[in-house]
Amino acid sequence: MQSRPTVVVLAAGKGSRFKGSTHKLEQSLGGLSVLGRTLRNAIESHLPVVVVTTQALAAGAAQLVAARDVVVVPQSLASLGMGHSIAAGIAARADAPGWLLLPGDMPMVRPATMLAVAAALEHHPVAYAQFQGRRGHPVGFAAELYSELMMLSGDEGARRIVARYPAIGVDVDDPGTLLDLDTEADLAAMRALAADEARPGAS
Repeated sequence: MQSRPTVVVLAAGKGSRFKGSTHKLEQSLGGLSVLGRTLRNAIESHLPVVVVTTQALAAGAAQLVAARDVVVVPQSLASLGMGHSIAAGIAARADAPGWLLLPGDMPMVRPATMLAVAAALEHHPVAYAQFQGRRGHPVGFAAELYSELMMLSGDEGARRIVARYPAIGVDVDDPGTLLDLDTEADLAAMRALAADEARPGAS
């Protein structure tokens, strides 16, 4: 059995609010695609990583993670909502001691944040990153919630599970926990933040 929670990167959505010429997860951000940067950060946490995505994005994901770690969801099923994607990712790593759910459009979440949430799962059934008092991502679930996660469907995601069980917020100094990419303005803000982080001397 794996000894560490698996990061499940959720990248099967349509991204319909983004009006660019290509899918929002394919947009360039700091030398990688948006999805590529999300995956790179997850990989740098040294936690196991699996990505749930569509056929259109699978090749790009496979450049960063092994083919066995890419779960391809048919577009017809992806349209059923995030709940189905979550269940697909959990099923792919059913033997994990827990899972961290990380949307593919949140490329600024730092590896240290993922590790902090993973550590909290050792003592709590549900844990989530929290920045300046605001709940963000990733959200982690212990193995005891496997059955409930597998029953998820629709667009609600895992919110009802978070509400039902004792959940702990893990305070992190990481504004990226709150930044998701829905619009071109969001992308511009992320590019500015990425440029700041790349400056010499930046933390």
